[in-house]
Amino acid sequence: MLVLTRKIGEAINIGDDVKVSIMDVKGQSVRIGVEAPRSTGVYREEIYGGMREQNRLATGWKTEDVAALRGMLGGLEGKKK
Repeated sequence: MLVLTRKIGEAINIGDDVKVSIMDVKGQSVRIGVEAPRSTGVYREEIYGGMREQNRLATGWKTEDVAALRGMLGGLEGKKK
């Protein structure tokens, strides 16, 4: 992990497309601004972890589901020609 020290108004660049700026510091809280292309997702870590878990659950196929899908597709393959 790279650890940097920045003051209010200073920034770091990540690659060519992402800029992280220090906006304010109050006690132990730091406000940051992130400039990134709209195509780049920027999420708080706790939100991102939840999104990843939900995506994993949504794409979790059970063995019997895969077998049923194969059966359905197998029936369709004979109709194509």
